[in-house]
Amino acid sequence: MEKLSYQEENVMQYVWQLKECVVKDIQKLMPDPKPPYTTIASVVKNLEQKGFLNAKKYGNVYVYSPKVEEDEYKKTFMSGVVKSYFENSYKELVSFFAKEKKVSKKDLEEIISMIEKGTESRIFGG
Repeated sequence: MEKLSYQEENVMQYVWQLKECVVKDIQKLMPDPKPPYTTIASVVKNLEQKGFLNAKKYGNVYVYSPKVEEDEYKKTFMSGVVKSYFENSYKELVSFFAKEKKVSKKDLEEIISMIEKGTESRIFGG
C-alpha cells in the first residue's frame, strides 16, 4: 500500500468519517476556505485509481466509500514510519515521544497497563 499525500490523507479522513459520500459531502465538512469542488474531485479520482475508494454510479453521480479501512492504513503507515525513522523499534518510537514531552508519565503508565491487560485499544490519538 502506498503512502498518500497530505491532500489525499485529508480527503480520506472525511471519507472514513462519512462511510459513503459524494464529493459535495466532503467539501461541506472541510473548513473555510474550502478547496474548489474540482480539486476535491480530482483527489477523489486519484484515490479511486490508487485503490483506496470504491465508486458506484447512480445516474450521473458517483458515490464513494472506503476500499481501505482507516485502521489498515494506519497500521501500514505506522509500520513504515517505525521502520524508516526508529530502527524498526516501537520502543524507540515511544522513547522519542517521551523525550519530546508528547507522552506523559501517566500516558506511559496507561500504555503499560493496556499491554499487561492485552487490550487492543487505540493507544495514541484515541
